[in-house]
Amino acid sequence: MPIPAPAKLPPADSGPIVYVLIPCFDKQGGSSVVEPQTYLYYMNVRPSLPSQDRWVAYDDETERTLKEDFKRLWATSFLDDLTIEVKDYNFTNGVIGKIVIYHMEERQRVKIVDFVGSKELEQTKIDEKLREENVQMRMDSFLNDSSIRRTKALIRTMLSEKGYLDSTVTHELKPLPAQGAKSVHLTFTIEEGPKYIVRDIDFAGNKAISDRTLKRKMKETKETWMFSFITKRGTYKESKYEEDAEKVQGFYRDKGYLTTTVSNPEIRTLKTSADGKTRDIQLVIPVSEGARYKVGSFAFADNKVVKSEALKPIFKLKEGEYYSEKTVRKGLEKAREVYGSGGYWEMTGYPMFKRHDEVDPNASAEEKAAAAAKPAVVDITMHMQEGEQFFVNRINFTGNTVTRDRVIRRELNLAEGGVFNTEALKYSVKRLNQLGYFKPLEGNEAIQVQKAGSGKNQVDVTLKLEEQNRNQLQFGAGYSQLDGTFMSGSYATSNFLGQGETFEVAAQVGARAKNYQFSVTEPYLFDRPISGGITLFSRKYDYMYGYDQVFYSEVRAGIAVTGGMPLRMISPFARIFTSYAYEVIDTAFDEDLIDGATGGNPGDPIFGSLDRGRHIESRVSPTVVYNTVDNPFAPRSGMRITGTFEVAGGMLGGTTDYIRPDAEVILYIPHTRRTAFGLRAQGGLVRQYGSTDTLPYYRRFFLGGETQIRGVDIRTVGPLDSQRRALGGDKFLLFNAEYYFDIASMVRALVFHDAGQAYAEGDPFNLRTLRTSSGVEMRVMMPVMNVPLRFIYAWNLYRDTFQPARTFKFAVGTTF
Repeated sequence: MPIPAPAKLPPADSGPIVYVLIPCFDKQGGSSVVEPQTYLYYMNVRPSLPSQDRWVAYDDETERTLKEDFKRLWATSFLDDLTIEVKDYNFTNGVIGKIVIYHMEERQRVKIVDFVGSKELEQTKIDEKLREENVQMRMDSFLNDSSIRRTKALIRTMLSEKGYLDSTVTHELKPLPAQGAKSVHLTFTIEEGPKYIVRDIDFAGNKAISDRTLKRKMKETKETWMFSFITKRGTYKESKYEEDAEKVQGFYRDKGYLTTTVSNPEIRTLKTSADGKTRDIQLVIPVSEGARYKVGSFAFADNKVVKSEALKPIFKLKEGEYYSEKTVRKGLEKAREVYGSGGYWEMTGYPMFKRHDEVDPNASAEEKAAAAAKPAVVDITMHMQEGEQFFVNRINFTGNTVTRDRVIRRELNLAEGGVFNTEALKYSVKRLNQLGYFKPLEGNEAIQVQKAGSGKNQVDVTLKLEEQNRNQLQFGAGYSQLDGTFMSGSYATSNFLGQGETFEVAAQVGARAKNYQFSVTEPYLFDRPISGGITLFSRKYDYMYGYDQVFYSEVRAGIAVTGGMPLRMISPFARIFTSYAYEVIDTAFDEDLIDGATGGNPGDPIFGSLDRGRHIESRVSPTVVYNTVDNPFAPRSGMRITGTFEVAGGMLGGTTDYIRPDAEVILYIPHTRRTAFGLRAQGGLVRQYGSTDTLPYYRRFFLGGETQIRGVDIRTVGPLDSQRRALGGDKFLLFNAEYYFDIASMVRALVFHDAGQAYAEGDPFNLRTLRTSSGVEMRVMMPVMNVPLRFIYAWNLYRDTFQPARTFKFAVGTTF
């Protein structure tokens, strides 16, 4: 078909005109998958249309444009073949010009992709990996040889991470004519091969450090063991070996072996299973230990802000001692703290080594021999890249929908416009976590520090908070050792109306207990870090003897006022509290049981001559608390030290005079990312003075129960009479040890060991008489109550004869 000329001819001296054709068909014919307008998007030479006055003069610029069009079209990956043909043409009116024809052969398009032959890899997992690596291998994508190769490589890598080192992956294309000439079905066929199982690891060349020690340093490359069917230990993961080799080399560097190398292993086949599914192997790992170096000189370079004299004590490297990379790392961590406290946020450092026995490759044989004869000594220079000092531009909070900003800001030790003190930021985060208002702030997602765009050397600090429900509204009924059967209702919050106040009102009525309490605490009186609180209470308890007899009753009513303030001269985590309480206590004993126990003798030292009737206490209790524990209900790190010296009577009035010192130390030590140790030691004593001759029964110490010794009943550890009634002691010791494993964010499992004893007057502290309980426990945080529900199974090895050998209990809260 002849091509008509443009309606309006070009000037005679303009040269040949160009007429552009875009057939959008492949060379063999067939319809185009891609819309013509899509191709036009990548073209600068536009097509001519017979009905329009569109023409282009064909010149050098046009040729350059055609070449650029070619590059852009080819880069789309839509095409398997592309040529641009330019040829002369006589238009119908006799004008001589040129036509440009784009010959395109489109790629095949994948309509179906599947993966067959593998039992280890699910197609969904393969698809996820392909998306992560940005590999285009999905339905309706263009067929691409590069994508096919990358897909095969990814599948082989995924299989090697599962121990299949000899896997093969092939592909097959099947046309789908019903969906178009270029539509294909792509199938990847996977042959896994044998799974490599490590039966033995042998280090070759190591002399200073044993195979057993080196094996423990590798985390992924392990020998198989009896529980491998559960833990998958023993599977050889080729991609993880390099990390393990670096861990071994790092261990050598910690011991002073600076030149140690750990090479790729030799894989020796021990046995292949009859079905070919598994292959037992031995790994022979070559180790070249080299010399163990001692520290020669130790100096600093590039430091201007902090003097070398101040930095040197931070790094515990001493001349003449063996070099340790771990010591250098710890020193750098301490140095970052020093620099960070001054706003030098980006400070980094690295060591440079000069070995005395280092050999110049171009040295003569004599020089090399002389260098090798020198002692293994290394001179170390720490290069401190201090960076610039940063200041705080803005402090932002997100997620605090209830808690007011001012409640958060008052816990911060950072101020906008001030120096960006990284240690102050750590302290601020710990203080916020201790409040318990929010889920623990951890990691870079929750604590974001970014350079501010508004000014030089400024940062914006953003804390992403996630509020926890600190409101506890409870109605219920139940049974406990102390209370018997009961019904209760309470409302408590540690963040009342988002203002930070603690507020509680509670009532409980039961067979053996009646409790009523109202309390409120303001942590920041007058907008200063001074706390104040008041508590009104009325409590009644009937303590049981045996299973069904009331042995002792106690009714308390009173008021307590507390104030506290920080002790910053000691530590930012230390506070002092002083509490004054006025309390009326009415006590009574079961007369029949007393007569039965004492034969009616009124001179019984415990039950015969005291405690009946009313007692009035007026007491003051100064308390010092040092607390760095990271979380109140699921702690993992920190320490809490509490010391109390309670004084009643004397100048304060009341009917009872005594002093009651008490000390408690709690320590949490993180072990791994999910595990930690918890330790508690507590002791106390009580002494009467003044007009009080004998200690009141209600002021004696009684141990037992889930907050002290978990496997035994409450008030059953301590001095007893012949009827096994608790006499109470005037002093006590208590020890608890726990090892935690966090299964999930709301679930914690632990093993524990508790030991304690209360001692009678005149008896010394004696660790041999401690009663013990060991066992396992599961704690589940209850969202509504916002406290842990506990399931406890205990073995009581050292116990009194009437206490159970084993027991199972439910409880709420924590032991310490």
